[in-house]
Amino acid sequence: MLEKMADFFENRLDGYDEHMMTNIEAADEFYPFTAKQLPTTENCHVLDLGCGTGLELQEYYLLNPSAKVTGVDLSQGMLAELKRKFAGKDITLILGSYFDVPFGENVFDAAVSVESLHHFTKEEKVPLYTKLKRALKDGGYFVLTDYLSLSDEEEQMHRQNLRELKTEQGISDDAFYHYDTPLTVKHETEALLEAGFSSVEVLKNWGATYTIKAVK
Repeated sequence: MLEKMADFFENRLDGYDEHMMTNIEAADEFYPFTAKQLPTTENCHVLDLGCGTGLELQEYYLLNPSAKVTGVDLSQGMLAELKRKFAGKDITLILGSYFDVPFGENVFDAAVSVESLHHFTKEEKVPLYTKLKRALKDGGYFVLTDYLSLSDEEEQMHRQNLRELKTEQGISDDAFYHYDTPLTVKHETEALLEAGFSSVEVLKNWGATYTIKAVK
């Protein structure tokens, strides 16, 4: 049964970190790699979209203990666990959807998102990425590490499967339900460029998980 996004993660808080690190291929590699792409300047400000329990921050704070982080997530339980793990760090936590939360303008040195954005269409992402680009300082950048489809056919199949499940379960609202519908690298890149990022580069991949850097 499909679950609303926030409910899905609230219901899986126990054991979440262990699940991500043991069941997601190459997680022990892509979390540290992602953290290494973020700025190491003292007191820099980083926005984390779908921060969850902060698995990427665990690595990042080893590299930059003074970083200021603003984390946005739908799950109160995830945010509470993140706060517990990083007590004493300069973290601002926002409960809500990153589609709805205002980010401000010219606020952040960088932004990051890991394994969160593979549930949304290109059309849904472009306005989010446009808002994100405005929130970055000049020279700022966004590091996205996420699960992507390896072909147009795979992308379309995921989207069709979700439509069929919603029909079968009588779901007609516009709320976000947890179901993986990853874009292809091409469509993810197009969304970032349409949002106004000046350059988009694939840094590395582990099977279907890619790290992409988009520069304001």
